[in-house]
Amino acid sequence: MYAYSEKSMMPSVMRTFAMSLAIAFIGTMLGVFVPPALFLPLVIIEVGMLIAIFFLRKRKAITYTFLYVFTFISGMTMYPVIAHYVATVGGNVVINALGATTVVFTGLAIYATKTKRDLSFLGGMLMAALLALIAVGIFNWIWPLSSTGMLAYSFIGILVFSGYVLFDFNRMKHYGVSEEEVPLMALNLYLDFINLFLYILRFLGVLSNRD
Repeated sequence: MYAYSEKSMMPSVMRTFAMSLAIAFIGTMLGVFVPPALFLPLVIIEVGMLIAIFFLRKRKAITYTFLYVFTFISGMTMYPVIAHYVATVGGNVVINALGATTVVFTGLAIYATKTKRDLSFLGGMLMAALLALIAVGIFNWIWPLSSTGMLAYSFIGILVFSGYVLFDFNRMKHYGVSEEEVPLMALNLYLDFINLFLYILRFLGVLSNRD
C-alpha cells in the first residue's frame, strides 16, 4: 500500500512529535517570565499560524522551523491556562489530566496502528464535530455555559480529539508518510495531544469545582 521508504518515516514522525512536545514544554516553563500584556499578541500570532496551517497543509508546505516556532508559541500561551487550573483546582488535577491524556493517546495510537480497518471514513464526521466545537466555544465566550453544559462540552471535545488520534495514526499506517510530510504529521499529532489534554483538563476542572 505504501513504499518501504514511506513506511520507515513513522519513527521520524514520532521523534518530531516528541521534539514538538518538548519545545512546547519549554515554552510553557518560560511563560512565567512573559508579561501578561504580551499573551494576547502571542495568542493572535498563534491563531494566525493555525489559519496558515489550514492552507499550508494542503500543499504539504509545513516546515520543521514553522512547526517548532508554532509549538513554542503554543507552549507559552498555554502557561496562563495551566496557571489558572493550578491556582483554582490544584496542581494534582493538571498532573492527572496529563497522565490521563498520555494513557488515552497511547492506547488509541496502538489500536489505530494495529487494526486492519481503514478509519479514513472518520475524517468528514470529525471535521463537522470540530467546527461544532469551535462554534460552541465562541458561544461560550459570549454566554458562558453552565457547569453541566461545560462538562458535556468538554466530554464531547475529548471524544472528538480521541477520534482524531485514531484517524491520524490509522492514516499513517494505511497510506504511509513521505519525507516531506513528516513535519505536517507531527503537527497533527501535536494538535491532537494538546487539545485532548486541554479538554480532559477542563473536564476534570469542572468536576473538581462541583465537589
